[in-house]
Amino acid sequence: MSQDKKAATLRRHRCLNRNPERVRDRRFVEEEFFDPRDLLQVKYEMVRAVRAEQLPIAHGASRFGLSRPACYKAIKAFHEDGLTGLLPERPGPRRPHKLTQEVVAFLTDASQRDPSLGMEELARMAREQLSVDLHRRSVQRALASQKNSRRRRP
Repeated sequence: MSQDKKAATLRRHRCLNRNPERVRDRRFVEEEFFDPRDLLQVKYEMVRAVRAEQLPIAHGASRFGLSRPACYKAIKAFHEDGLTGLLPERPGPRRPHKLTQEVVAFLTDASQRDPSLGMEELARMAREQLSVDLHRRSVQRALASQKNSRRRRP
């Protein structure tokens, strides 16, 4: 694989090391197999060095161009999830953080009072009355999940 194609692939998978020049481990400097641009490989080798070679955390972090907190996080992630734990997390919110119980209750109540209201209109009402900017699809999901949770109740 050419260097440019590999870099593009690493970037697409959020595994391109933004600071490959900070990696000072001799294998990454001397051996072609070890690529300092490959963040997954760098993290794995750092965890391996710290765990298998008993390298102190501070030395491991420094040698592999990462921070101590990043080193601790990688060790924990590898311990809990194996190699996949070292993959970068998906960016952005992990759950619909704007859809609090209050917001969902407001949307549910408004749609029950006037079933003709569309998702755009409900989103506009939430923006005006609760100062919460929602996408129409978020409103739709909130109402659907509310409807599903009512069905599951005995």
